[in-house]
Amino acid sequence: MPYGYEINELAKEESWRMFRIIGEFVEGFDELSGIEPAITIYGSARVGQEHKQYIAAEAIARRLGELGFSIITGGGPGVMEAANKGAREAGAKSIGLNIALPEEQHCNVYASRSITFNHFFVRKVMLVKYATAFVIMPGGTGTLDELTEVLCLIQNHKIKPFPVILFDSQFWSGFLDWLRGVVLAQGCISEKDIDLVRICDDPSEVANIVQSWYLHQAIIGRKVV
Repeated sequence: MPYGYEINELAKEESWRMFRIIGEFVEGFDELSGIEPAITIYGSARVGQEHKQYIAAEAIARRLGELGFSIITGGGPGVMEAANKGAREAGAKSIGLNIALPEEQHCNVYASRSITFNHFFVRKVMLVKYATAFVIMPGGTGTLDELTEVLCLIQNHKIKPFPVILFDSQFWSGFLDWLRGVVLAQGCISEKDIDLVRICDDPSEVANIVQSWYLHQAIIGRKVV
């Protein structure tokens, strides 16, 4: 049975849907208030528990959780499940922001707090709003979309220049080569845009980068006050 393409099928008579969208924002703000400091971890839904990326995501989330950070994911399986699992093992808040899809995606069992959204753009705002840093594990088009949106928001000063950490240099090397060799070379971005990204291959290094940045910002904040 074919499923509807919701955005394309909106008609002017369906403007009442705006209230549903507003309701999703309100629910998100109410449910997530007070979870800071938090780290959002993105990555593939298609890796199993024995995959190296699953194991790495679990370790990263556990270490960040032990440092006192809440962990936010997209709530699904794969890397998201691993990160929520690591957060729960650390006794940290484990947040899963699920999305209703035609092929239904259930929120993983390791999220101690979960919300299911109908609209991607509401969910994407919530994934960004409460984050102090972003960890981007290997993934597909959804992960690439989330990565480039975060970079665009920082580039345009819509969010603070939080750390954006790409995990697994081997996976991301081709993407970074393309950014430098094609996109930067043609003047579509600047060198400082690429400088927003850090590469890591070790979970402890990820945790150290996030913790160092967070403590540095806390010191700056006290000086300003």
